[in-house]
Amino acid sequence: MARHLTKEERDRIAQLHHRGFLQNQIAEALERDPGTISRELARNHMDGEYFAAQAHDLAERRRRERPLARKLDDPDLNAEVRRGLAQEWSPEQIEGAQKRAHPDEPGRRVSARTIYSWIEQDEQRKHWKSFLRRRGKRPCRRKNPTPCAAARIRNRPEVIERRLRLGDFEGDTVLGPAGAGGIVTLVCRRSRFTIITKIQSKDADHVHARIKLRLKQLAEEQRRSITFDNGTEFARCQRLEKHLDMKLYFADPGCPYQRGTNENTNGLIRQYFPKGTDFRTISHYEVSRVENLLNNRPRACLDFEIPAAVFHRETALVNCD
Repeated sequence: MARHLTKEERDRIAQLHHRGFLQNQIAEALERDPGTISRELARNHMDGEYFAAQAHDLAERRRRERPLARKLDDPDLNAEVRRGLAQEWSPEQIEGAQKRAHPDEPGRRVSARTIYSWIEQDEQRKHWKSFLRRRGKRPCRRKNPTPCAAARIRNRPEVIERRLRLGDFEGDTVLGPAGAGGIVTLVCRRSRFTIITKIQSKDADHVHARIKLRLKQLAEEQRRSITFDNGTEFARCQRLEKHLDMKLYFADPGCPYQRGTNENTNGLIRQYFPKGTDFRTISHYEVSRVENLLNNRPRACLDFEIPAAVFHRETALVNCD
């Protein structure tokens, strides 16, 4: 969807333009189309000079004075939408059919959002809701992106599958009742070294920030990959690939056994934070205490060594190499 230039963007255009940057360089800096920058400089200059404040005022005045043209005021387009609704087509189906029928004529197409708004804006048109399967409620869209196909667990390399190196983690959450927060758990597949960090909610940006903060405390050779489940709280964690140079993988839906190490560790954590725990009452100190207890507990799978010793010993071996 097209978006108008903001005042901040116009400030940036003015700065770069006065420093002699070319239009395509300005477009790249603002992540805008070069045509947008070209039209902006041509339309909103004053006496051959471009100043951000004056340019913004000119653009706003032009928008206010422009006659309001609604797509569905067009009789032919309006009739086409009404025909689709009468056949119990959803607005999304109407939009898709118009795209197929008029691929090169955007003026003869209307978006589903516009159709929903058109129905809502006039009491006399609200009867069209009865023709819609959801009675006018727009279909729910996931706020968080789903992982790409390349990040599926089946594409995980053999070195991770066989636990041959340090720094390949499995990640999950342990949550309290709704609104009570929880913790994120990260477990190294090879050493069983565990990282626990408190979270206030399942918000994807918040979870990503908390995980990033903890993992930044590790050296590069101590953090190589993470395998998560498909919870929406991990949707933003793909940024870790860029921020921390880690590879991310996502288990198949409904297959917790693919992250068995993490699931087992969460069971151990429930010894300290049983189901129903209100994590709002749990301090960061208490979370850190449980983390230390787990990392200094002998584990049968490690021939009764403790995870912290294995983790730090193998870190030293990697550095020696």
